[in-house]
Amino acid sequence: MELSLFSVSYAGYWGQQSLGITDFIEKAAKLGYESVMIAGKRPHLSPLDVTSEQLDSLSMTLQQHRLKCSVIAAYTDFGSPVAAEVPYQEMQIHFVNRLTEIAATLGATAVRLFTSYESDQQSYFATWTKSVTAIQEICDFAKDRGIVIAVQNHHDLAVETTSLVEFLHDVNRDNCKLGFDAWSPALRGEDLYQAAYLAAPHTAITTNADYVRLSRFRYRPDLINYEKAEPDAVRAVPFGTGFIDYKAFFSGLHEGGFNGIANYEMCSPIRGGGSLENLDRFASTYVAWMKNNGFAGGK
Repeated sequence: MELSLFSVSYAGYWGQQSLGITDFIEKAAKLGYESVMIAGKRPHLSPLDVTSEQLDSLSMTLQQHRLKCSVIAAYTDFGSPVAAEVPYQEMQIHFVNRLTEIAATLGATAVRLFTSYESDQQSYFATWTKSVTAIQEICDFAKDRGIVIAVQNHHDLAVETTSLVEFLHDVNRDNCKLGFDAWSPALRGEDLYQAAYLAAPHTAITTNADYVRLSRFRYRPDLINYEKAEPDAVRAVPFGTGFIDYKAFFSGLHEGGFNGIANYEMCSPIRGGGSLENLDRFASTYVAWMKNNGFAGGK
């Protein structure tokens, strides 16, 4: 598998120290990664800000550090109900289409996106249909640029693995694949090996992080006791030290035929705080774990 570092890890969104995109690329190379996944929004690669000259410079930086940019990350919610006169869907489609242009310029092979959060303001299948039709249109634009659209199992809609594969069938585009991750099925109690094996033939990328569960209880003074609160909280920890069975997950992906891009991300507060030293320690641990367990070669 190709080891890739997601720039969201050094974007400062959760209070951690941040790096500009050039410094991030240099960091990824020093930490032993083969490629990078770049967030398609500020502060890293927003279509509102980036110029052709900046993309040329970014390409040169990648070449200098012998790295590929394999994935650009889009942020979408195609089912969000808004005022009828607001062309929200068109805005999102245009946003992702622009990211596919940027991806092609940088030599990336995929743009990652999400489905939809569910809403009480519209039915489940209305949200499903809006999401399918938007992604179909995006795929048709992306195909001419040689870009795969990777649907990540993140948002509410089609987050369960069987539903996600069904969603993919409805999109029915050759260049629509999955961005299949372990944390969601692990939290929801799916069998990780079986889920990964099912998703593997359809999967273009996987994005990984590890967590511990933190049980929550509320004190009941009337009973002089505690009651269990649901759900558990989770906290990011160094890779391989959390509750997610990544050996089962990667075995399922591998035996199902996947040998693609394996991203590492720090997309939440992490144990030990957000210093650059701690971020680097977490990112290095992923590289070591993947190589030690036979799931990657790399640098």
